Amino acid sequence: MSRIGKKPIAVPAGVEVKLDGNTVTVKGPKGTLTQVVHPNMTVKVEGEEVLVTRPNDEKQNRALHGLTRSLIANMVTGVTEGFKKELEVNGVGYRVAKQGKTLVMNLGFSHQVKMDEIDGITIDVPGPNQIVISGPDKQKVGQFAAEVREKRPPEPYKGKGIKYADEHIRRKEGKAGKGAKK
Repeated sequence: MSRIGKKPIAVPAGVEVKLDGNTVTVKGPKGTLTQVVHPNMTVKVEGEEVLVTRPNDEKQNRALHGLTRSLIANMVTGVTEGFKKELEVNGVGYRVAKQGKTLVMNLGFSHQVKMDEIDGITIDVPGPNQIVISGPDKQKVGQFAAEVREKRPPEPYKGKGIKYADEHIRRKEGKAGKGAKK
């Protein structure tokens, strides 16, 4: 049996979990999230816990069991604490700023790169080379952070570009024979 799937999900105070057929809705202080679960999975709310069960031990149902439990657990965490991704911008002249609800980035191009906040996502710029993306939906936060990073991914020679704060860039050595003549 799935070790993750059989763990009950604790529902903290102030969080409301509703079931409507295959749809699970979690409402909390940071917002409301909705997820449609696979029809094979059975979700029950028992007191202050949510339990996910599966009908049998077929391979697909075993896989869906842990997935469904993780998705609901992430929804509960999202509406209580929220999720955030921190990005760093490295490079001479590379900087970021926030104008209204738009993230404006100078990334060494001939133009500024602008990205608007999407609903459910909050962009914060604590410094000229830091971006903090936060929101209740883990998938949206991760996707938006990946799209921001995609505008100028880090390169391995000088480490210039946008990287996650906890990401380590494997550096490469430049040309070996630079300046040396035979």
